[in-house]
Amino acid sequence: MIIPTKEKGADISRRDLLKKGGAMATVTLASGVTLMSFGGKARADGLKPGARWGLLIDAGKCPEDCSACVSACSKEHGWENNGLNTDPQWIRKVTLREKSSGRENSLPVMCQHCDEPPCVDVCPTGASFKREDGIVLVNKHTCIGCRYCMMACPFKARSFVHEPVTDQRTHSPRGNGTVEGCNMCVHKIDRGDGTTACVEACQATGNNAMMFGDLNDPESDIAIAVSTYASVELRADLGLGLGVRYQNI
Repeated sequence: MIIPTKEKGADISRRDLLKKGGAMATVTLASGVTLMSFGGKARADGLKPGARWGLLIDAGKCPEDCSACVSACSKEHGWENNGLNTDPQWIRKVTLREKSSGRENSLPVMCQHCDEPPCVDVCPTGASFKREDGIVLVNKHTCIGCRYCMMACPFKARSFVHEPVTDQRTHSPRGNGTVEGCNMCVHKIDRGDGTTACVEACQATGNNAMMFGDLNDPESDIAIAVSTYASVELRADLGLGLGVRYQNI
C-alpha cells in the first residue's frame, strides 16, 4: 500500500496520518463502549442522553487512615503495583494543608473528568478523548505512550505502564507502553449499576464521603447536594469545568 506524503499541496502531519489509519477500524474500548472514529468520538450502548456523570467528595467525612476507595479501585481494575516500577495513579489519597491555619484535609484525588480536558488537547493521536457524558477515557489501541497527557494534567491523575501486565480485567483493558487513569468505572455506568467501585467501598465503611450521579439531573442526589451545600473544584482558577467536586476543604 502506497501512502501519499502530500495532500492538497500541504505536508501530511504524523497526527493526520494516524487519523487516516485509525478511521478504518471500529475498536472496542470496554464493555458497551466502542470507538466509532479516530477523532475521539465514542458511542456507548448505555449512554444516558444529556447526562454529566460526576463525583462529590466530602473531605470532612474522609478519615486520613482510610484507603478503602483506593483498594476498591485497584481490585476493580487490576492495577495493583505488585512491586513493579509502575506507580499507578488511578486514585490516591492526598493531604491538603492550609498554610495560614495549619488545618489539614485528607481526600482522594483521581481524574477530574474535565469539561475541557488538557489531556485531550495535547494528545497527538486522539487516544485521550471525552465521551458525551463527560467521562474522559484513554483508547489503549491508539495510545502511543508519548505521555504528553501526563504532563498536561494538573492533577497528576495519569500514569504510564512500564511493564507487561497480567490478570487484566476484560472490562478495563490495560497495556504495557500506554497511559492509564480513572475511567469512572465506565463499565458499571454503561450496564446501569449507577455507582462506582470507590463510592461503593466508601459507603461500605459507613463514612459516606463519596457520592456519584448525574450532575445534569436536578432530581439526582448529587445535583441536589451540589445546589444545596457549598462545594469547590480543585484548581478552579484553570476553568476546566471538573466532574469531581469537593466539600469541606
